[in-house]
Amino acid sequence: MSIAYPYDLILFDLDGTLIETAPEIADAVNDTLTRFQLPHVTQQQVNDWIGHGTRELLIQALAFVGNTSADLVRHSDSFKLIEAEFGKFYQRRCGTRSHLYPHVRETLHALRAAGVKLVVMTNKEGRYTQTVLDAHQMAPLFDLVISGDTLPVKKPNPAGIDHCLERFGVARERALFVGDSSIDVATARNGGLTVWALPYGYNMGDPIEACHPDRVIPDFSALTIQLSATA
Repeated sequence: MSIAYPYDLILFDLDGTLIETAPEIADAVNDTLTRFQLPHVTQQQVNDWIGHGTRELLIQALAFVGNTSADLVRHSDSFKLIEAEFGKFYQRRCGTRSHLYPHVRETLHALRAAGVKLVVMTNKEGRYTQTVLDAHQMAPLFDLVISGDTLPVKKPNPAGIDHCLERFGVARERALFVGDSSIDVATARNGGLTVWALPYGYNMGDPIEACHPDRVIPDFSALTIQLSATA
């Protein structure tokens, strides 16, 4: 007999929520900086830059090492070349030092078995999202993946939420957002969804409690336990 959960649709952030990806992102950023004879950045800096997509993270890194503004980097003649090189490095690095957080795979299997629709909603660009999911054999567990370039806008804009609700025919009160950052909390709030947060991800260095999600859960196993308790 399957468990009846209080949600028919759950949207998950990717980096820092489902998968610990920061180490290999830092590797790819520093590979790129080495290629252009620039100084390296630290793991903590990369952690704090995660959230707005990989392209924006690279811009932040280049602005830091060049002691300039992100806007100047974004519009510089050399950025497209640097970004292309980063893409090659990151594709090679995907799956080399990332790992699923505890209880993620079995929790997703349990939710799917109960008929819950599962979505990844990330600001990471689509080609990198797919590479990371494939590296960990995760893609088949999701009914839909919305990356940072899938729609004309990205988180915290709620367009992705509205798209999912319409596609799966789910009422707003029957959908839950699970993430690890202020961006995820803002996205859920903008889309009128309940939001639960995990404390171990990347929230620009701030504690997730400061964002006031509806609930902070210690790990993924708590997701099914607490959902069952509220069913």
